[in-house]
Amino acid sequence: MIGGLALQSIGVVVIGRNEGNRLHHCLLSVIGFGRTVIYVDSGSTDGSVAEAHSLGVQVVELDLSVPFTAARARNAGLEYLLQVKPELEFVQFVDGDCRVVEGWLERAVSELVSQPDVVVVCGRRREEFPEKSIYNSLCDIEWNTPVGEAKACGGDSMMRVEAFKKVGGFNPTLIAGEEPELCVRLRQDGGKILRIDADMTLHDAQITRFGQWWKRSIRNGHAYAEGAWLHGRSPERHWVRESLRSWFWAMLVPLLAVASLFPTRGLSILLLLMSYTLLAYRVYRLTLLRGFQRKDAMFYALFCVLEKYPKLLGQIRFYIYMLLKRQRTLVEYKTLERGVGRRGVMSTLPPTP
Repeated sequence: MIGGLALQSIGVVVIGRNEGNRLHHCLLSVIGFGRTVIYVDSGSTDGSVAEAHSLGVQVVELDLSVPFTAARARNAGLEYLLQVKPELEFVQFVDGDCRVVEGWLERAVSELVSQPDVVVVCGRRREEFPEKSIYNSLCDIEWNTPVGEAKACGGDSMMRVEAFKKVGGFNPTLIAGEEPELCVRLRQDGGKILRIDADMTLHDAQITRFGQWWKRSIRNGHAYAEGAWLHGRSPERHWVRESLRSWFWAMLVPLLAVASLFPTRGLSILLLLMSYTLLAYRVYRLTLLRGFQRKDAMFYALFCVLEKYPKLLGQIRFYIYMLLKRQRTLVEYKTLERGVGRRGVMSTLPPTP
């Protein structure tokens, strides 16, 4: 248990765009106990701003002339939060398509109070409706990461405000992978990222079609490339291995199989399929060891192999944009549904086998 004074030290920044009823439930999950809640809106057209006002939540509406990013929204939210309550010590960031689990805020701040070297605390983000689609189920598996000291957090996490400000906050130009990139800088400054064994948020992915999953994987590939571009030369080689795996499995191996097609009389294609099968089996075994059912492990393994291709496309997309010196734009994977827009928000990218 923590005292009322510690509870007053928590502020909450919620970001979203056209999240509809999900935003309503998100805000209800964090309002209360005198804590200050800020909602940052990225150009919603579904009444999200009015909904937040009706619940007594203060709203920051981002300038439409500047490209939207989740990083930019979170920075703006904390900046406004500190104008309202400059004495805040801890901030909980949460995406508008998530609900914060009861008791999480208290548990997270108690960890930060008791461990001064910890600058970020996160818990288990669960997919609220994994049964609705295989893609929702894949998200739930992806987010089940090990407990203990970690390299990165996701979009939902509680941070120590002083440490956040010291490293300059999120990089507002990143269209994805902004949380792990921030965590690189926090750890370089001596801070620790802690993932604890506690439910944190319930997420409504709303991924029901293969095309949505494909676009989300492209987005993740872009994040890998940009992360490696920014911090790949550092001692930890941030996301270099993850990036190279996509190039290896989605380009080098298939090209070698095609180049060897005639000399091997087609045997190279068989070897290619065998290589993919062995990779999938390795992921399958590892997923079983994490406690998942065989069916879930099988689908997760299959899609871990398949995702190498859209992730490679995402990396190529990043380098083309860099070469042409073009502004990188969000990769939207959530579509309009019943008049309500959906914005894709990326979680921590999973390690790729």
